Amino acid sequence: MKYQILNFKLFSQNRSNFTSKLKKNSLAIINSSDEFPRSGDQIYAFKQNPDLFYLSGIDQEQTILLLFPDCPNPLYKEVLFLRQTNEHIAIWEGHKYTFEEARKISGIQNIYWIDEFWNILSAIIHYADHIYLNTNENDRYAHTVPYKDIRFIEELKSKYPLHHYERAALIFRSLRPIKSEAEIFYTQKACDITGDAFRRILKFIKPEVQEYEIEAEIIHEFIKQQATGHAYTPIIASGKNACILHYNDNNQTCKDGDVILFDFGAEYANYNADLSRSVPVSGKFTKRQKDVYKSVHHVMKEATKMLVAGTIWNEYHEEVGKIMTSELIKLGLLDKHDVEKQNPKIPAYKKYFMHGTSHHLGIDVHDFASRYEPFAVGNILTCEPGIYILEEGLGIRLENDILITPNGPVDLMANIPIDADEIEEIMNS
Repeated sequence: MKYQILNFKLFSQNRSNFTSKLKKNSLAIINSSDEFPRSGDQIYAFKQNPDLFYLSGIDQEQTILLLFPDCPNPLYKEVLFLRQTNEHIAIWEGHKYTFEEARKISGIQNIYWIDEFWNILSAIIHYADHIYLNTNENDRYAHTVPYKDIRFIEELKSKYPLHHYERAALIFRSLRPIKSEAEIFYTQKACDITGDAFRRILKFIKPEVQEYEIEAEIIHEFIKQQATGHAYTPIIASGKNACILHYNDNNQTCKDGDVILFDFGAEYANYNADLSRSVPVSGKFTKRQKDVYKSVHHVMKEATKMLVAGTIWNEYHEEVGKIMTSELIKLGLLDKHDVEKQNPKIPAYKKYFMHGTSHHLGIDVHDFASRYEPFAVGNILTCEPGIYILEEGLGIRLENDILITPNGPVDLMANIPIDADEIEEIMNS
């Protein structure tokens, strides 16, 4: 791995928190992610199942974690199964975890090769009443592919049909939104690297530069600082491209007079940053561009104040919508008549601000959490308002990552330039 794990106790503590929520006499099995084919003999870059990483710190394919706190055989209370390497794998794919390395990272002492999984499971599963299995229950995900967890559930139920099966995802949804000090550290590291990449491109941007050239500068800075890479496909959207919310072709020329909307973030130790900025190609905003920018920045600052423990998701977004509506009226994009006759289910401001203001952030960029639970101390959320004016070819989005603490919101990106005048000053220095 490019990154360095500095706190191995994180994973032992996560397992302790997880097993404390299991029913008595329960066994939990968590699988690594699939390896997805890309072409004839290639696979896509491997991305670990976030729940397996959360409980073990193991970032390698073909891994299984078994947890059975009440197991009558103490050897099998915590077991990690790893892919067994050999000379062929070592030559063609490189190093795989040794038992000693896996013990150091995970804190799990009982480790076996994955070929031994079914033999060991069959020796203990009949002593468990409940079996906790995992699926992807992120409500942003629509299941269409029979991924590893789904196939494993089918196989296990065919072998052991009379056990009581439970959803591990319910436990993860209660635990993962509350970030520990170590998780905050890794997220801050990802944010700091992202900030350095942003400063780098501010000095690089000029008229006629290509969007993909800017993307190259970003990944250069990420890899140089031991980030795994992009947390998600980066958006480098100049001019009217900024009005396409998930634009990522990144293949156009940045023209003098346009604004570039950036949305990118580094991934470090499987934790993610998520940043948005909008800057003038020429190094100086027009009056109209700066007015829109300042409105978005104002909404962002007011929304950040609301990211405190106890805030309710829907109420938060409704309040942000009211602030945005006021700014859109000020900009001449809406008038009071538009607001008076609006459909409450589709408020008028949605014409120019179509997406939500915040999402949870963590091992997943859109991290696994309940949208019906109040915000809590330890949550990390994005704050990302935007205004998109298609007829003007102008899109402005600003986004920082906010930690909720007992004393209120803490901006993990507070040191990254965001003020419009500061952006101009850096670009012209």
